Amino acid sequence: MFGEFELIERFLKPAPAALDRGVALGGGDDAALLIPQAGFELAVSVDTSNADVHFPSDAPAKAIGHRALAVALSDLAAMGARSRWCLMALTTPGGAFEDEAAAACWLEGFGRGFHALCDRHQTVLAGGDVTRGPLGISVTVMGEVPKGQALTRAGARPSDLIAVTGALGGGAGGLALWQRGERDLAHPLLKRYLLPEPRLEAGIALRGIASAALDISDGLLADLGHLRQASNVGAELDMDALPTAEGLIEALGEEQAQAAMLGGGDDYELLVTLAPGELEKAQKALAEIGLALSVIGRCCEAPGVYGVPADAAPGWQHFHRGRP
Repeated sequence: MFGEFELIERFLKPAPAALDRGVALGGGDDAALLIPQAGFELAVSVDTSNADVHFPSDAPAKAIGHRALAVALSDLAAMGARSRWCLMALTTPGGAFEDEAAAACWLEGFGRGFHALCDRHQTVLAGGDVTRGPLGISVTVMGEVPKGQALTRAGARPSDLIAVTGALGGGAGGLALWQRGERDLAHPLLKRYLLPEPRLEAGIALRGIASAALDISDGLLADLGHLRQASNVGAELDMDALPTAEGLIEALGEEQAQAAMLGGGDDYELLVTLAPGELEKAQKALAEIGLALSVIGRCCEAPGVYGVPADAAPGWQHFHRGRP
């Protein structure tokens, strides 16, 4: 099988042109040397994806590569940061592959999916680590945001509107279809689950408009809870206003579709709050990048969440249950 450095050189090393993007020294040394822009703050986040916890181990390698980076970039989107660099720690199953050809095929697909998303968002893979063990990928992303302009979870105020980008429930709907045997990644729900789109452009567009933001990874109610706690507000939701992912009701039925939108997770849309007077500006800014912004409720002073079914699941929590 491949040695560590051969694997990196063959499948994970970015194209030479990519290393011009603020990288003084890339992979191959003990650490990368990066060049931040003057007047910007550095936003850094790390996300770990483990096989059969965060994604199915039998998913296409290209989708696994894309997804591992996308879910990490989503955190930068929530901060309104522009992505610049990333690091990756890849644990490969090694002997689990049938032979070297099978390993090469998987690694080539994985690297292709990862680098394609890097290129789309002008993000340089500046270094990392490779080891052998159960399949898992940890990705550290680094982005820049002008000083004092980062979006956080702590700015919401009573009477602010609560809104989401795109549509909800697609991630959970795609997982349900995968578990039923659906394998066509062109299906809109499977695409939402295995090939999520980090809303980086939306986060940048909402700087100076949104009062608070975070990405929806654990489910609408769970992530709204994080925002409520950080901002010390309550929330009144309008269930009829939740934007539904394409094909979700047809795939799951109305009751399960509602559960997927509230607690399914894996949507990677942005959940934001904003003053009512900023709504038109926000919707116009997102329309320019082809994305909808739907108002789903309002912040209030009373703690808690109102307007949702009493038995609504709170969302994904690590250590409580497995996903795929």
